Amino acid sequence: MEKMTIEQLRNRPYKIPNNILRKGDNPKLSKHIKIEDLKKYWEMHLNLIPSSISGFQVCASESPGCSKACLHSSGNPVFMSQKTLGRLNRTLFYFKERAKFLHMITKEIRNHEKNCKKHGLKPVIRLNTTSDIMWENHKIMELFPNVIFYDYSKHFKRMMKYLRGELPENYHLTFSLNEKNYNEGLEVLKCGGNVAMVFRNTPPETYKGYKVINGDLHDMRFTDPKNVIVGLKEKLHLNPETGKKERDNSGFVIDLN
Repeated sequence: MEKMTIEQLRNRPYKIPNNILRKGDNPKLSKHIKIEDLKKYWEMHLNLIPSSISGFQVCASESPGCSKACLHSSGNPVFMSQKTLGRLNRTLFYFKERAKFLHMITKEIRNHEKNCKKHGLKPVIRLNTTSDIMWENHKIMELFPNVIFYDYSKHFKRMMKYLRGELPENYHLTFSLNEKNYNEGLEVLKCGGNVAMVFRNTPPETYKGYKVINGDLHDMRFTDPKNVIVGLKEKLHLNPETGKKERDNSGFVIDLN
């Protein structure tokens, strides 16, 4: 099949989704419900789709390594086609009908906040589950001061703004390391921020003089102590050409051996 151009990708028909935010469909994001101190948080998240499928860039600081490890390709492959269609619809909706998208997601966050209050839980939103969009530019967080927003980001300047207190108070960012921003990640640590790093094997207790916490226990990054490395163990990625799971060899994964 001939590869589609960016223009063709962007101009495909799409369907406005019934819901933009998701909950309970990602095991990684639901691990906290098994931890007593974290059961009070009720999380919802947004899944968009990589530019190679939609034609629109949602991760401007992506790298070959992190693209292969992206959460978009994780999960049961049986449901992948259904997930892809839903994420494609949401992505095209965001880029093609921005005002309507923002109105809809704002309404969903408001409903989530109400449901959490009804059940005595704290509302949590992760907007960049499979993207790295600067949502603060849309002024969403300021509308919901009692909702906790959190994300990972590879945007260095954005992370530094966060560390200087220039982003909304209820928005927590963790810098995400890849093979292209290693030195920037160390700079974030020097400035007191947290950095997520993927290690080949079990993460060490310390790295480069900084404490390493187990980031695989849960995803509620806003509860992490300050100025630490969030250690993640490598998950094999699926090679679509061979159908086999492979290890990273791009430099994205830190190999201490």
